Parts: sequence; structure tokens; C-alpha cells
Amino acid sequence: MLAMKVPVSADDIIGAVKKMKKKDRDAFIEDLLAITSPEYLKSIKEARADYKAGRIKTHKDIFGE
Repeated sequence: MLAMKVPVSADDIIGAVKKMKKKDRDAFIEDLLAITSPEYLKSIKEARADYKAGRIKTHKDIFGE
């Protein structure tokens, strides 16, 4: 695999992210968390397993509203 370096500053990345539509920005941030945080990925897997197993609570169960 050929590695290629592209000089991009943090300010350039921040500016690009700020210009994204909210939906795209949210997806980008979630992807960024996923690739940089094993704990985040583990929590998603656990949440999906809980959901499939029926271990869920509704908003009303938790907050009584």
C-alpha cells in the first residue's frame, strides 16, 4: 500500500466540519469517535446486544413522563 501525506491543518479540518450539514457533521463525528475509541465501539456493541435481547427501557420507564 502506498502512503501519501497531505498537508492539512487542524484549522482547515475544523472549517470543513463547520461547513457540513448537521446530519453529515453528526455522522462524521460518530465515525471519528468509532475509529479512535475502542470503548465507544464496545458500548455500541453492548447496546445492540441489549436491544436484541429485549433489555431496554422506555423514556417513560426511566423518567415517568
